Amino acid sequence: QVQLVESGGGLVQAGGSLRLSCGASGRTFSSYPMGWFRRAPGKAREFVASISSSGSSTNYADSVKGRFTISRDNAKNTVYLQMNSLKPEDTSVYYCAARRIGSLEYNYWGQGTQVTVSS
Repeated sequence: QVQLVESGGGLVQAGGSLRLSCGASGRTFSSYPMGWFRRAPGKAREFVASISSSGSSTNYADSVKGRFTISRDNAKNTVYLQMNSLKPEDTSVYYCAARRIGSLEYNYWGQGTQVTVSS
């Protein structure tokens, strides 16, 4: 079992930056691929970014490519999402998630952190 806790959300003006953090419990964090997702009001949850267990491979949604960066520190059991050049359409609740090796879906989810970008 993995417990995930996001932090770092808040209110920022368009063009600004935020860094989200997701802390994980357990000693097996380094074995889990991790992802960030978001859900805007009235919309379905959408994929934002993912990172392999070692951190050597990343993937991004087209809407955030070039602006967001996912990274992880396995020694600190933490995954990050650096968000630059924020736009009002980035306003969402952001969730981190962990995927067990071999699983086709994400198995563990955090409670989410609100990001609001004002125009």
